[in-house]
Amino acid sequence: MSVELLGLNIDDYTFEEAITTAKSFIDGQKVCQVVTINPEMYQSAEQDPNFAQIIKEAEMVIPDGIGVKIAARITGNSIDRIPGIDFARRLLQEASANSIPVAIVGAKEEVITKAVENLQKQINGLNIVYYHNGYFNNDEEIYHELKAKSPKLILIAMGSPRQEQFIYNAKKILNPALMVGIGGSLDVWSGTVKRAPKIFQVLGLEWLYRTVCQPSRFKRIFPTLPLFLLKALNSRGKI
Repeated sequence: MSVELLGLNIDDYTFEEAITTAKSFIDGQKVCQVVTINPEMYQSAEQDPNFAQIIKEAEMVIPDGIGVKIAARITGNSIDRIPGIDFARRLLQEASANSIPVAIVGAKEEVITKAVENLQKQINGLNIVYYHNGYFNNDEEIYHELKAKSPKLILIAMGSPRQEQFIYNAKKILNPALMVGIGGSLDVWSGTVKRAPKIFQVLGLEWLYRTVCQPSRFKRIFPTLPLFLLKALNSRGKI
C-alpha cells in the first residue's frame, strides 16, 4: 500500500513491514532500490524530472524525514516514519543472522574504513565482502567490482541525488541484490558524527539537533522544509 504525496508515492509500512518487504527483495531475482525520502529529495525531484523518475521506479520509497510524515498528515494520510539509519542497521543485523553477503560504498576512506570496523565488531558474523569510499569518477569500475563479489545487500552512502542515480544505473548491471541509499549513516557508524540523543530520535527532531551542532546545515534545511510543508498545505487548498 502506498500514499501519494505531492506527485510521488510513499510506501505505507510499519518498520517491521518494511524490513519484511526488504528481505523479500534480498531473496529476489533482480536489483531492487530503496529510497529513503526526505523534503530535500522532493525539492530535487521537482527541479529534475530524471531524478523524479528514479524515485517513481524505485521498488520501495520510505519516509525518512519527519517533514514527509508531517506533510502526509497535512494531506490526510497517516504514515510511519522509518529512519533510514535504523532501517539499514536492522538490515545488517538480518544479513548477519542469515549469512547474507554485504557491500558498502560511500564516504571518505577513513570514515568507511572505521565504520566497517565498528560494524563488524558490533554485529557478530556480519559478512562485508566489499567496501569502497564514495570518491570515484569511474562508476563502471565499481559496478564491475561489486558484480564480482555478488553481495545481496548493498548500502550506498554518497548523498542525494548521487546515491540514487548510482543505484538506478546499477539495476541493469549487477547481480540480484537490494540496494539502499543511506546518506550520512557511515559518519554516525564510524563515530565521526554523534547521533542525536534518543529523545530527539523519538520526536523526529534529529534534523534540529544536527542543525544546532552543525550550523552550516541551516541553509540546507531552510527554506526547504517550510516550503515543502506549505506545498502540502496548498495541495489541500488550505492556503
